[in-house]
Amino acid sequence: MKQEKKITPEMQKCIDRCMEVHSICEQTMTHCLQQGGKHADMAMMGALMDCSDMTRMCGDMMMRQSPMAMDLAAMCAQAADRCAEMATSVGGGDPMMKKCADACREFSRTARAVAPARA
Repeated sequence: MKQEKKITPEMQKCIDRCMEVHSICEQTMTHCLQQGGKHADMAMMGALMDCSDMTRMCGDMMMRQSPMAMDLAAMCAQAADRCAEMATSVGGGDPMMKKCADACREFSRTARAVAPARA
C-alpha cells in the first residue's frame, strides 16, 4: 500500500496564491474590457487569460497531489511573470493593474519556491 503524501505548508501557500491570482486575473479582465484601448488589446487579455487558467489548474492539481503539479507550477510562474510585465506596462497608475501585477509577482516567487528545479 502506498503511503499518502501530505500537502506541505509551502504547497498550501502556493495553492492559496493560485486561487488568489486566478480571481484577480478574472477581475482584471473585466476591468480591462471596461477601460478599453490598450487595456483590452489581445496581448494584455491573452496574458490575463493564460495566467488565470493556468493558476486555477495548478491549484487544482496541487490539491489532488498530481505528479505533474510541480511542472505546471514552474510554467505558471512564467505565465505570472508575463502577466505582471504586461499589467505594469499597460497600467500606468491604474490601481487594479498594479494589484494584478503585484499578485502575479508574489505568486511567481511562491511557485518557484515549491518547484525550484523546474522554474
